[in-house]
Amino acid sequence: MLTMNLGISFAPLVPDYVVWAALGVAVLISALLLVARSRGGWMRAIALLLLVLALANPSLTREDRDPIPSVAAVIIDKSPSQDFGDRNAQTEAAKNTLVERLKRIPGLEVRVAEAGAADGETDGTRLFSALSSTLADVPPDRIAGAVMITDGRVHDVPADVAALGFAAPLHALITGHANEIDRRVVLTQTPRFGIVGQSQTIGFKVEDQGANAGSAQVTIRRDGETLETRSVAVGTEIKVNIPIPHAGANIIEVEASPLDGELTPINNRAVISIDGVRDKLRVLLVSGEPHAGERTWRNLLKSDASVDLVHFTILRPPEKQDGTPINELSLIAFPTRELFQQKISEFQLIIFDRYARQGVLPLIYFDNIAKYVRDGGAVLIASGPDYASPTSLWRTPLDVILPAEPTGDVTEKSFQATLTELGKRHPVTRGLEGSETDPPHWSHWFRLVDIRRSTGTNVMQGPDGKPLLVLAREGEGRVALLLSDHIWLWARGYEGGGPHLDLLRRLSHWLMKQPDLEEEALRLIVSGRDLTVQRQTMADTVNQVTLTSPTGAQRTLNLSTVEPGLWRSTLTANELGLWRATDGKLTALVNVGPANPREFAEVTSTTEVLSKLANASGGDARRLDSGSGLAVPRAVAVRSSSTFKGEDWIGMKMRDVSVVRGIGVLPIFAGLIGLLLLVGSLALTWAREGR
Repeated sequence: MLTMNLGISFAPLVPDYVVWAALGVAVLISALLLVARSRGGWMRAIALLLLVLALANPSLTREDRDPIPSVAAVIIDKSPSQDFGDRNAQTEAAKNTLVERLKRIPGLEVRVAEAGAADGETDGTRLFSALSSTLADVPPDRIAGAVMITDGRVHDVPADVAALGFAAPLHALITGHANEIDRRVVLTQTPRFGIVGQSQTIGFKVEDQGANAGSAQVTIRRDGETLETRSVAVGTEIKVNIPIPHAGANIIEVEASPLDGELTPINNRAVISIDGVRDKLRVLLVSGEPHAGERTWRNLLKSDASVDLVHFTILRPPEKQDGTPINELSLIAFPTRELFQQKISEFQLIIFDRYARQGVLPLIYFDNIAKYVRDGGAVLIASGPDYASPTSLWRTPLDVILPAEPTGDVTEKSFQATLTELGKRHPVTRGLEGSETDPPHWSHWFRLVDIRRSTGTNVMQGPDGKPLLVLAREGEGRVALLLSDHIWLWARGYEGGGPHLDLLRRLSHWLMKQPDLEEEALRLIVSGRDLTVQRQTMADTVNQVTLTSPTGAQRTLNLSTVEPGLWRSTLTANELGLWRATDGKLTALVNVGPANPREFAEVTSTTEVLSKLANASGGDARRLDSGSGLAVPRAVAVRSSSTFKGEDWIGMKMRDVSVVRGIGVLPIFAGLIGLLLLVGSLALTWAREGR
């Protein structure tokens, strides 16, 4: 509604001090004339005053103003803790009633915003950030106040009322009920890393809010497998040693038994993700004879800072048997007993590069190597013509673990290595650079050892479909057999080379049981709010996957193939916490958001968090239901007061703010009007003198 204001403004024609001096002189002269009772004194005084006013140059002004409404913000807490009990129902009912009442206040604009919804990235409920965003375009002198409908667990409360950025009341309407009880697991010691094969210590305690049961039953799991169950005293810190069996994420769960009548069991479980790292990957490389590709393996392994390489090269040619003792040929004695009997279990991988029996290793040591593989070790045979010779490693006790028997023949002709159908699915060879074309963009090789049979998985092949790279599992360990010694042609860039670094690195890491290279694996991958279920398999089909959310809700997913051996499905993770997936054989776990969200650390509703700030602003923090049912306070417009609350009402500070739409200015002493006033006053003075 447009309003009009009238007023007088001055724009002196001379400096201000001249106007004030003229006024002083005029007052003095007028006073003398009036005291002396001079004829026409009052007329002279008027004439002098008009002259001074002419110097001050007064103007009549008219302002057309449009009142601007005050702004009130209503922030709705949509955090996961609002899902407990009937909090969401209370929130919706209070929001509808309050907004309707606020809109009835004349001159008040109401803005409603939701905040705190789980996004997988933000830790805690941040309502004041939402309040700032909602009022970002409103000047502070237009803000009438703010109302938050929340359970009171807010994690971005300003330090003082000045940090709000406006001088208006803040009100908090608290959902939930008084005297709620809840049990939670609090982590006190959470290591991030652990050495594979060793143990890490975690610390935790069980806390009860609103009750004290004295003790609780606690179950500790690692990657879904139960490690132990014990009874612990509530409020007492407990420390547990957890073995770290593998590299990558080891997900530890600590779950306490539920408390009778508690608000929610979701925070009865705490999660710790400990990344398993290997102290050093010890690799033993034994080169049977000097050859062009010997340094390929050495360069690869030495370039990896996590690998501790022990390398021996046997310099005596296999055809030279002159009876010279080994210890007289070596610059450094080959510690065969120490390496292959006493410390063999300390190596994660043993590589034989073009090695043939030369009397250096007694046969009993090959028995030790076979046992080492069955117990979890790994052996890689990078063979050449030596594997087809009478001194082949096949003709040792290693034959029980090797996946292929040589025929004794060697194919020597130009060929390009290709992936088999299984090789296109296997993580060691899937997606190798250059393999997407037929033939691949790789240089030619010229030698291949022929084999009679294969018990492993053939992932690469040579001419006429002959196996080139065979992978096998033996007991707890793994074996790989590379049936050509020409991979160095790729390393040297012959005909453009090939992906030797990628292939050999993947191969060695698969042998050392890197989790990312498992043939059969179920994984959960989180990216922002997207949760991807991924299944790696060598099979043609995969089973449906059952996905369980942190609150226990389940859904069944059908995975789609994205590339050979890889199946996926992606959905939105709408809950924070630990998600589980299983296809009946494999299980995967992943935590969405912070490991232990602040949102679930304390879930009982409270007025204490917001009451200090609300009271300091003149507002109030009160429960919507104090035991006698839902009671939404009345909304009242308050013009001038330092208190904006009552027993059954909350107030909004109304502002008298307007914007000028137009201005009219009429100078009094400018133009004809001013001339008439001045001349008229002088004429009256002259006329009075002439009588």
